[in-house]
Amino acid sequence: MTQKKTQKTSSEVDQFIANARRDMGQRQKGYREQALRMFPWVCARCGREFSGQNVRQLTVHHKDHNHDNNPPDGSNWELLCIYCHDNEHARYTDGRLSDEQRPATGQKPTSTYKAFAGLNDLLKDKKPG
Repeated sequence: MTQKKTQKTSSEVDQFIANARRDMGQRQKGYREQALRMFPWVCARCGREFSGQNVRQLTVHHKDHNHDNNPPDGSNWELLCIYCHDNEHARYTDGRLSDEQRPATGQKPTSTYKAFAGLNDLLKDKKPG
């Protein structure tokens, strides 16, 4: 049985992308406004305080990194300044990359070179003097 593939025209794709961006913007605006009403305008990491003039530098961070998880009680959010928010995402990304690079159990390590393999034999021949 063969499956029929439908090709989307460029205008349909453009419309889909525009709708997705609009929906994302509305969703972000909604939880950002909620978080700014619920929490004090202080970065949860560095403690920097914000006022009406610089509150745009205060961002909403999703603790579980799932931007669709927006409980009404705000339990998945914390307010972070743009610098701490960038740092948090960089640490999360770096952690994920190092997990992916680590060999799973049962797999051979990527490197077989042992730098100190013959050191024990060399030290046995030396007499304390």
